Amino acid sequence: MGHSSAKEFKAARIAVLTVSDTRTLAEDTSGQYLVDALTEAGHSLSDRKLIIDDVYQMRAVVSQWVASEEIQIVLITGGTGFTGRDTTPEAMRPLFDREIEGFGELFRQVSYQEIGTSTVQSRALAGFANGTAIFCMPGSTNACKTAWTKILQEQLDNRHRPCNFMPHVKP
Repeated sequence: MGHSSAKEFKAARIAVLTVSDTRTLAEDTSGQYLVDALTEAGHSLSDRKLIIDDVYQMRAVVSQWVASEEIQIVLITGGTGFTGRDTTPEAMRPLFDREIEGFGELFRQVSYQEIGTSTVQSRALAGFANGTAIFCMPGSTNACKTAWTKILQEQLDNRHRPCNFMPHVKP
């Protein structure tokens, strides 16, 4: 567990995207969990969308968010598995200026404690695009809880030491 300094907390401006061919916003417990968790932590929800698992729709939505000065962080849930429709990694990688390899690695490591070897079927990933950090996680609510509580909650807090992602995103 990291350290926190005496710095004043600065809320991040975060957008949440759910990728699903079967859910509606009303049924989106994963996206709703992320919205609740980020607002409870003191961050600001800038936008929220649910779209089908389509490479070009994902790129269009995320490209608009990346171009916006109003959004610093994008959280994507869904589309990271191995079915023919799971295309989040393929949609996001071309947008990245730089990949954050450690996010997927750490996500699978902490997931292993919860779901064992099934974690190898997760293609969780993250990267930076135009000063926006993009985190892609599986579509299950439990996976989103794991990602938030074990990684993102600390890494999106500007007070977390020895380092966090906030100095690397657009102001």
